[in-house]
Amino acid sequence: MRILLLLASLFLTSVYAQTNTLSFPSKPVKLIVGFAAGGGSDSVARLIAPKLSEVLGQSVIIENRPGGGGNIASELLTKTDPDGYTIMLTTIGAMAINPHMPGGTPYDPNKDFAMISQGVVFSNILVVRADSPIKTLDDFVKAGKSDKDFVSFGSSGNGSTGHLAGELLKLRSGMKAEHINYKGGGQAMTDLLGGNIQGIFASTPTAIPFLESGKLRALAVTSPKRTKFLPNVPTIAELGYPGYQANNWYSFVAPPKTSPELIKKLNSALVATLKDPVTIEKLHKVAVEPAPSTPEELAAYTKSEYDAWGKVIKNIKFTN
Repeated sequence: MRILLLLASLFLTSVYAQTNTLSFPSKPVKLIVGFAAGGGSDSVARLIAPKLSEVLGQSVIIENRPGGGGNIASELLTKTDPDGYTIMLTTIGAMAINPHMPGGTPYDPNKDFAMISQGVVFSNILVVRADSPIKTLDDFVKAGKSDKDFVSFGSSGNGSTGHLAGELLKLRSGMKAEHINYKGGGQAMTDLLGGNIQGIFASTPTAIPFLESGKLRALAVTSPKRTKFLPNVPTIAELGYPGYQANNWYSFVAPPKTSPELIKKLNSALVATLKDPVTIEKLHKVAVEPAPSTPEELAAYTKSEYDAWGKVIKNIKFTN
């Protein structure tokens, strides 16, 4: 009798799961963002949400859960019901950088999430003041190696992509530029414009308005290929550091144990959204590039980024 009851229970569970998958989504889908409203990932989420809602046939509700550089939202997702109705737009920080930082994270990005699709990618740009005597990347590196000159670069904080882009250049070039840790990118930009630091590895959305206004000069981009938004600015890789890359990226993940069937539906909806011409135009206006992928491609990319930045962070002495 117990065996019959167990078999019946398993059968009913299977039927329920299949029915739930077939009817998905039958209510609004929550999209968690691990940062406050108005930030980069929040802005991207709000540009993507309208088309994603249209494709799914349900409202997409954005829920901001800021704190810990995305760690709070990430941990929350790992404990969420894997029913497909809660997903997250995560970041390179939460998935590839924070786990290696002092204190680590309460989750393993390679094991504790169900991958859905890559979201967007965008470059960092090494920028200096327009009137700086530093005209090229070579000038910047030479100044960083000189005993007479002092070179510093600012970032929005320890472990930020801007910080690590600079640390990677230091490792590759042998320069000794000092990292200045700010509490946000806005403070770093203010000090750069004021002449208190020599450079910043700024994201394309942040840097481009200042480049267009003539206040800053771009020395190089950190992406493996030139960005379409600044086609005349060379990559660090092509300026003598082959293999150098420090891209920013956001991706979509779900709670662990989300069924493959639900992941397939979510992936299909996100890929359609990220290939939508109107959505692409919106994202291009903020200088980010859609990068839809399969779940398997996202898993492989996340692991490669996790491993690469782990090696860089091991060489950093956090002093400020």
